[in-house]
Amino acid sequence: MPKLDIETIPQSNKTGYPAPFDAAVAGRWWRRLAPVGGLTEMGASHVVLQPGAWSSQRHWHNDEDELLVMLTGEAVLVEDDGRTVLRPGDVCAWPKGATNGHHLINESDAPCSFIAISAGNRSGTGAYSDIDMKFDAAGYYRKDGTPYPTERMK
Repeated sequence: MPKLDIETIPQSNKTGYPAPFDAAVAGRWWRRLAPVGGLTEMGASHVVLQPGAWSSQRHWHNDEDELLVMLTGEAVLVEDDGRTVLRPGDVCAWPKGATNGHHLINESDAPCSFIAISAGNRSGTGAYSDIDMKFDAAGYYRKDGTPYPTERMK
């Protein structure tokens, strides 16, 4: 089993979100772990949130399970039922099809990090709890089906 050297994996803060939804994730930096490890049936990323940054817009997946393992620092998990502080060692799971919109916000004054793991249909669909947006493999759309003028980042 190969050990991955996270520091050698390219880091990005790229997003496919259309404006203005992209601004909240500008301080989110991620490294894709799964491709470097040769994994093809799941996604895994090492994510760093700078102070004030969001992990994503609050969302859910119809076709993809998600798992998160908090590594360093502190973030606030925001879900339909409220807010929960996450610290190193905390683990969260969201089964595909559960419409419990979720995301993390770093409300502290220091960076935090976590591993995000996904499994399922990477070409699947989902939606966002707080904004007029849903997604599929082709991109982002308003909930009435009108496309946003950007392509979904893979």
